[in-house]
Formats: sequence, C-alpha cells, structure tokens
Amino acid sequence: MRFGYWLPMFGGWLRNVEDEGMEASWAYVSRLARRSEEIGFDLTLLAELNLNDIKGMEAPSLDAWSTAAALAAVTHSLELMVAVRPTFHEPALLAKQAANIDRISGGRLSLNVVSSWWATEARKYGIEFDRHDERYARTAEWLQVVKGMWTRPEFSFEGRYYRIEEGILEPKPVQRPYPTLYAGGESPVGKETIATHCDAWLTHGDPPDVIAPKVTDMKARREALGLGPMRYGAAGYAVVRPTEAQARREVDRITDVRQSARGFANYRDWVENTKLERKVSLKDYSVSNRGLRSGLVGTPEQVAEQILAFEEAGLDLLLLQFSPQLEEMERFAEEVIPLVRRESKAPALGRTG
Repeated sequence: MRFGYWLPMFGGWLRNVEDEGMEASWAYVSRLARRSEEIGFDLTLLAELNLNDIKGMEAPSLDAWSTAAALAAVTHSLELMVAVRPTFHEPALLAKQAANIDRISGGRLSLNVVSSWWATEARKYGIEFDRHDERYARTAEWLQVVKGMWTRPEFSFEGRYYRIEEGILEPKPVQRPYPTLYAGGESPVGKETIATHCDAWLTHGDPPDVIAPKVTDMKARREALGLGPMRYGAAGYAVVRPTEAQARREVDRITDVRQSARGFANYRDWVENTKLERKVSLKDYSVSNRGLRSGLVGTPEQVAEQILAFEEAGLDLLLLQFSPQLEEMERFAEEVIPLVRRESKAPALGRTG
C-alpha cells in the first residue's frame, strides 16, 4: 500500500470546524510536504479549485499549479499529483506546463484529471460549464491531446473541442511514456472514459466491501479494451487514538453540524452536478470526499487492519486527510504505517514511467 494525502490547499477538511490550525499558505504546505516525505508518505494530491468549497467561497485557497512547481523544487521523493480540470486548461499548453514541472521534480509529477462539478465557480471565473456527459466527452479529447503532445515529435488533432496543427513540445517529460494519469468517476460514462484513457482510477471514501466490486468492474472494463492493468486508490479521513472511545469522540466533534457550516451551498452544488452511486448524508458532508466512510477510525491496530482490508479489495493507494494535518500525519506515520508494512502481503509499488 502506498500512502498519499491531500495537501490542505483550503485550510482544512472539516466544514463544521472553522479553524483547524492549518493555514492555507505556502509556509504551511511547503513545511508539510517536506516533512511528509521524511516520515514515509509517498504522494501528495494538490486539489484544484479557485474558490474554497470547504470553508466558504470567500476563504483563501491556494493555486494548484504554481504550488506544484514550487514544491517540485523543494522536495526530493514525494510524488506530486496535481488535479487538473480540462475546462480550465487548454490541453497543449497544460502538457507543456506539466512537462516542465516533471523535469523540475526529476520525474515526480502525476495528474488527477477531474471533469469538474462546481458550476458556481465556473461562472465566477468566466469558464464554460458543460453538462455531465459532455464534460467527459471533452475530457476524452483533452487526454488524447495531452498524451499526443507528450509522446510524439509532432502532433496534430482535430476533434469536437480541440484542434492542434503540427504541435511540438520540447523538452518532453522525464517519465516515459508520460506521467501517470489518475482520474475518478462513478457514472458509466466516467468509468468508461477513465478505463480507456487513464492509468489509475480513484474513488471517494467507502468501506472495503463497497470498493472491491468497483475495482473488479474497472478491471473488467480495462480488460475488455485490451489494455494493461490499472492502479486503484481511494480517499479516507483518518482518526487514530489510543482507544476506540477516544476516536469516536473525535468523530462526534468534527461532525457536529451545529458548528460553522458555511460551505453547505457548495456541497449542494456538488451533489447536483455529479452522478454518484450512493446518496451523501449530512455526516458525509461534514468531512470532504466521504472520508469517514472509509472506516479509518480507531486504535492504530484497528486502522491498520482496515488498511490491509483495502489492500485485499484491490487498492494500492490511500489518499488520506487529517486534522490538524501535520500533527496527525506524524502520529499516523509512527503508529500505523509500520503495522501495515509489517503485515502487508503485497510488494511496494513505485510510479509508472
């Protein structure tokens, strides 16, 4: 199992706790990234939103791509998975930008391709917001252009959304044939697009018995296309305490909706513009990305046992959230990761490329 985490681009993950002690600033995220690779984390995900959907639209949020470029220069082993939304980035230009960051990092960049969901944000930034299935049609073309620019000496393309005439991109990314392309989606069109064009599938938080058939389904889609194996990851919010009772008390605290909940309108926007397989409860809303459904709550031994169950279900990556991030990651690295490493039956996986 590889251990990744969401970089706190928005100052935290809890919609009902106003100040989590993790400022949305370069000083905080750069300190966190440098420390994380020292204590055993493999990857960080930099989410891309121009507005803050957790603490409220008026709250600060960091830009993903400029932050990734800066982190590439100050880290050494950490994979930098940067979220990118095709509607916000012309593909050939993004391919150029990403190739440069991959070279700065020495081959540690990957992309998390997100087909957008926040209509309000798009309007506020003057971006066209496609309907759900159209977003995936655009994404499919976008990915073809990006991969073509990364891999061919000269690349031309003519589609419904994009046209490239004899495009040239040099220097190419360090990674061959190109940086890993991750994506998440639960709708049929989303899964088919990801199976066809990406290297890895990500999902929001769910328990192992729910995720296992999803992985099986994606494997079948991939095999039907005659393509090689994919990688699989899921989100999770971890609460590790000396006793189960202490962990449960922490969950009660962070899901108390009587506290601040300024992001609720954004949550409704997200639900209305995505096609999820399961309904999202208000408790799910309290922690982003359905993180509590993963069941990573309890003693170190209980959390390690759940992680091993995810491994049995077919996952090779967890994208974790903590609050406060730095302190809880230190605890997780000291108390949970060694237990998982000792008991894991699967070989460690490196990046593709």
